[in-house]
Amino acid sequence: MSSFKGKTVVVTGGNIGIGKEICIQFAMKGANVVINYLFDENLAFDLLNHVENLGGKGMIVKGDVSKFDESKLIIDSAINTFGKVDILVNNSGITRDNLMMRMSEEEFDSVINVNLKGTWNMCKHVTRHMLKNRSGKIINIASVVGIMGNAGQANYVASKAGIIGLTKTLAKEFGARGVTANAIAPGFIQTKMTDGLPDDVKENYTKQIPLQRFGTSTDIANTVLFLASEKASYITGQVISVNGGMI
Repeated sequence: MSSFKGKTVVVTGGNIGIGKEICIQFAMKGANVVINYLFDENLAFDLLNHVENLGGKGMIVKGDVSKFDESKLIIDSAINTFGKVDILVNNSGITRDNLMMRMSEEEFDSVINVNLKGTWNMCKHVTRHMLKNRSGKIINIASVVGIMGNAGQANYVASKAGIIGLTKTLAKEFGARGVTANAIAPGFIQTKMTDGLPDDVKENYTKQIPLQRFGTSTDIANTVLFLASEKASYITGQVISVNGGMI
């Protein structure tokens, strides 16, 4: 895998789960890692120490990606500290699951605001910088359900499908300036969220996966690093499914 020495990566929602593993993998490859978080500050500091112990440089930035001005602060802080942003990984996401008949307006709006508008906010604020430099990699974390739909997740599915459409549009707008935009659609990944599922639910989901197991955060991080590398320099506007063959 390519070295990222001298490259700066911003990872939203970077202090836990998939985001944490993405930060660790980039640090192991020598990148400057900007860890965005909103909650669990102690976990963010712990990860920063881990990043630096791995030999990488890092910083943490608290910010709510659903807020336009706070998203700008995240990008500005990265540029002020490291001089540039080479890679943006939009990983922040929340769920507020409910059946459509029971879903409240707040449940719908909150998920759209974080997952979709948050991704748009971050892309918006990094755009001028990357286009000026005529280089950059934008990697958006979507979901398998954004492709196939899922009962009880109208808000989450809509947000992730929106991210896919946004990614394809950014690729068309930015390609002439050397900036790529791609999305990753994870399937069922082992995280605290999936660990909390009842055993029978996990067993049922596993039966739907040809590889007969949930994926890991490392599976997603490896795909992020590939798309961020020069090996993926001719890949843009794509959705890479990492789901064990579900679809």
